[in-house]
Amino acid sequence: MTQETLHLTQEWDKTFPQSDKVDHWKVTFHNRYGITLAADLYQPKGAAGRLPAIAVCGPFGAVKEQASGLYAQTMAEQGFLTLAFDPSFTGESGGQPRYMASPDINTEDFQAAVDFLSVQDKVDPDKIGIIGICGWGGLALNTAAIDTRVKATVASTMYDMSRINAKGYFDAEDSEEARHAKREALSAQRTADYRSGSYALGGGVVDPLPEDAPFFVKDYYAYYKTPRGYHPRSLNSNGGWNVTGCISFLNQPILQYTSEIRSAVLVVHGEKAHSCYMSRDAFAAMMEGNPCPGNKELMIIPGAVHTDLYDQKDIIPFGHITAFFHKYLG
Repeated sequence: MTQETLHLTQEWDKTFPQSDKVDHWKVTFHNRYGITLAADLYQPKGAAGRLPAIAVCGPFGAVKEQASGLYAQTMAEQGFLTLAFDPSFTGESGGQPRYMASPDINTEDFQAAVDFLSVQDKVDPDKIGIIGICGWGGLALNTAAIDTRVKATVASTMYDMSRINAKGYFDAEDSEEARHAKREALSAQRTADYRSGSYALGGGVVDPLPEDAPFFVKDYYAYYKTPRGYHPRSLNSNGGWNVTGCISFLNQPILQYTSEIRSAVLVVHGEKAHSCYMSRDAFAAMMEGNPCPGNKELMIIPGAVHTDLYDQKDIIPFGHITAFFHKYLG
């Protein structure tokens, strides 16, 4: 298959310091739609033989130089070969038009990462896991529900992007009337975009921050719009998704068959996160009638807010995550 030519930044441009315990290099791979994806590969220094591997992505609207790279590098320090990638249409990855999302294509991105890891000489193909952060936590669960090569999944500070698009924050727009109004607005935007020949951006995290902004907006601002987490390629740090970028999530639920996931799953969320209800509800739905309930776990971190699990290494339960993957990836 002919892959797109990507122009990858070679210098270290992450939002976190480089570890001296890990080797790192850029790689590319393709998904089954022919989109070439850009990724950072992390490997423990001096590693020998075939290693268990983990693919990492998220948060939704972030890039691999942010939280997913931090997770990948940290897990490589623990003995795993890890891959942090940019989703289709974003970051350094290919795909046109830019700044689009898709429940199908983005789930496929995770599966393509598993494809890539499965054929690497340094990887044991029977010991592959995934980590999804924020909106990619929901997509990770969707991947685990369809791809039996995934032996263990961590969903951290999870968003269900179908739920948030169809029902709004805290399910405040959960009515036929509210969804109809949203459909009308998005349909009109499609016409406007087609007429103009370009896609209008929805805007990233609001800047400047209004004094009366709700806490979760302040939480996002503190990560995406400050030196703590800002990155020039991050949608959330800059112009955001296209207005119509997430339209297909509105009526395509992604967590329909999570109760049939037989492989191991760890769901991690902050107790004080505005989004915690999504992990609690998704975990309960996953456990209902599940044929393998014994390898599923919900871990609530006392006092933690949503973005604490993006980059706060003293709050992210990396020890527990490491033990989970060692247990289920061998």
